[in-house]
Amino acid sequence: MKTDRTIKHNRAQNILLGVFCMLVSFVSYGQVSSSIDSTAIKIGAELFYHIQVKTDTTTLVVFSEEQTFQPLEMINSYAVDTTKKEGYYQLTKTYGLTQFDSGVYTIPKQKIILGDRIFYTDSLEVQVNPIVVDTTKQKLFDIKPLTEVEKSPSSFWGYLVVVLLVIFLIGGLLYWFVWRKKPMTEAEKIAALKPYERAKLALEKLDEEQYFQNEEIKTYYSELTLILRQYLDEKVYEQSLESTTDELVLRLKTLKDANQIALSPETIRNIETILKRADLVKFAKSKPDFQLAKLDKSTIDLEIDHVKEGLPEPTEEELLQDLAYREAIARQQKRKKIKQIIAIVAGVFLITLTVLIIQTGFTTVKDTVLRNPSKLLLEKTPWVTSEYGAPGVTLSTPVVLERQIVELPEERKGKVQVVTFTYAGADTPIDIVVNSSKYATQTGEDDKEKDVPIDVLKIAEGVLDSFEENGTKNIITRNEQFITPNGQEGVKTFGTGDFLKGDNLIKGEYVILGFSTPNLLQQVILTWKEGDDYADQIVERILNSVELIKLTEDEK
Repeated sequence: MKTDRTIKHNRAQNILLGVFCMLVSFVSYGQVSSSIDSTAIKIGAELFYHIQVKTDTTTLVVFSEEQTFQPLEMINSYAVDTTKKEGYYQLTKTYGLTQFDSGVYTIPKQKIILGDRIFYTDSLEVQVNPIVVDTTKQKLFDIKPLTEVEKSPSSFWGYLVVVLLVIFLIGGLLYWFVWRKKPMTEAEKIAALKPYERAKLALEKLDEEQYFQNEEIKTYYSELTLILRQYLDEKVYEQSLESTTDELVLRLKTLKDANQIALSPETIRNIETILKRADLVKFAKSKPDFQLAKLDKSTIDLEIDHVKEGLPEPTEEELLQDLAYREAIARQQKRKKIKQIIAIVAGVFLITLTVLIIQTGFTTVKDTVLRNPSKLLLEKTPWVTSEYGAPGVTLSTPVVLERQIVELPEERKGKVQVVTFTYAGADTPIDIVVNSSKYATQTGEDDKEKDVPIDVLKIAEGVLDSFEENGTKNIITRNEQFITPNGQEGVKTFGTGDFLKGDNLIKGEYVILGFSTPNLLQQVILTWKEGDDYADQIVERILNSVELIKLTEDEK
């Protein structure tokens, strides 16, 4: 498999070979001259620039109507004056030019198209003189005050407020559900006590007087014996709650005889007496008096102390079991907190996602999350503004273009110097190619060196042919004039086609910018996927940055 570098190199080489194979050079001969009505004007005055062309009636003559006179400014374009001479026609085109800064300026060469040939006028020099103002007679005025202009609203503060609200929301939820020490309920506090403390607290809260006033003696003895049985169930005999009185007493005696608990006969007898009295109250409707009920409560309170004192020290195994239980509880609480945190984070994420979708749209959020290559390339900072070639083409691109080595056919070597820079590959969202080709002058029939005019439209056709050689199909093309920000005129060839990317044909768009002066061809070639909004923005930004380096007379 070819590497991306090989793909880039081959693609640039194929494009260039197609360009050079289709290049048709013409040596310009013709009767074209230019003149100005004055070599010196005052600031703001109109200078008349004339172009005279001698031709016949069958040749189409095209004069420029664009701002191609910089640093002078064209303020008027007058109609062509036609004069019939012997055997030919003389066409005179007049432009009104001006300049608002004093100094010496050079009117650049102007391009004239005669049929299928291109001619260039001579450059002319003009002096722009300042206007001398007599300040003793001219009234002076104060400087106008500054005017406040309402600033356009910015979305920065809106996004900042949203981010801060999200941060505060996350912090608040984490504090409330995770870090905040929650107050325990009364039931939780009691449940957290040890069995002995829980039994003693329950006895304190058992108000025997209230039960006797309401004649609920049966409920009172049920609560009293339940406190005793629960304590015994947790610390002595785990079936104390389900056992009958006789079974429980027998179990206590057995444990005492086996030296598993140190209980006195009196303690066992007191426990048995109170349990049997409670059975009589519950099942035989016996009604002890108030003093006996208070005495039974005091007896239970005392005997719980005796049971606690008689319990053996916990074994290592029991301690380990208790430790394992506590660790299991801790793990359970930890898992609960983790689930809470996950739920909070998921909720905040969904809220943030919803806000972003409302603010910027679903497509933008989706492309940001999925890291759309075109979006990443568009948002790459900083963009690189660089000059490619000599003389160069200056443009801004997301990444620096790489210089490529292109092997020319033997018949072209020595006749042209080629410099190519590219950013292209099977996985790039946009392919960028910059070519700068300089041709050697030709010798005419009169043994004089002649400049080589270049037909950029035919060169663009060569690029399209190279597209087809690389597998592109269904090419649709259009042409229009292109003016760079610094006033350089060129031709823009653009359209759509099915481009081969890897093993697949994808619907794509292309732009070919062509600029030519005698002996020099400069090109910018862009191709990208159709319907890619981010790639469209990249292309627009690149096209708006294209500038050509103007040559001095010595460089020409």
